[in-house]
Amino acid sequence: MPLPLADRVIQLAFDPGITPAGGGLPGLAVLKNVVNSINMFGIIAVVGALAVSLGVWAWGHHTGGHQAEANGKKGAVVAAGAALGLGAANGIVAFFSALGSQVH
Repeated sequence: MPLPLADRVIQLAFDPGITPAGGGLPGLAVLKNVVNSINMFGIIAVVGALAVSLGVWAWGHHTGGHQAEANGKKGAVVAAGAALGLGAANGIVAFFSALGSQVH
């Protein structure tokens, strides 16, 4: 016997009652420390990439190397975007997590 439409809709809207909770698993502090260290390593690498890109841009500009100048500009923009992403990663995840928790 098939279920009525109202019962099928209720089954689709079932709330499993799962929410993120800190401290549920051992090693959470270690995992946070590892992720923070990876983020810091990425930011330091971006600083180096930005310095190299700006150097290539300046060198290409002063020597007339249009290809080197263009590559330096692209590298500087990519490094700036990567710095923006690394710096905003926590806020972006928190924003979309809060937005996702509002879906019912």
